[in-house]
Amino acid sequence: MTRSDIAELRYAVGQLQRSIGALRSHYGDASPVRRLENDLERLVIDADEFEQAPPPELGRRPRDTIYVPDSKSDESAWMGAQDEGLGFHSRPRTT
Repeated sequence: MTRSDIAELRYAVGQLQRSIGALRSHYGDASPVRRLENDLERLVIDADEFEQAPPPELGRRPRDTIYVPDSKSDESAWMGAQDEGLGFHSRPRTT
């Protein structure tokens, strides 16, 4: 995680703290507000822990490779197919 990613995480946590503070001012000590505050506290702890000792990064996963054979395909599978987007709709097929 880059420094900018951590800064973005901190910013998001700060926004969440402000939002939960607004909920507390409207709803007081309601159970859902307390649970959100507990979740937020855990999130702050996890963000601190992550920043102090980030886990090892995963290597980039290679994309799945799709192999296309070089052999000639069965032309009958394409009979009647539209040539949409190629500038013409129908054309005589040549072999």
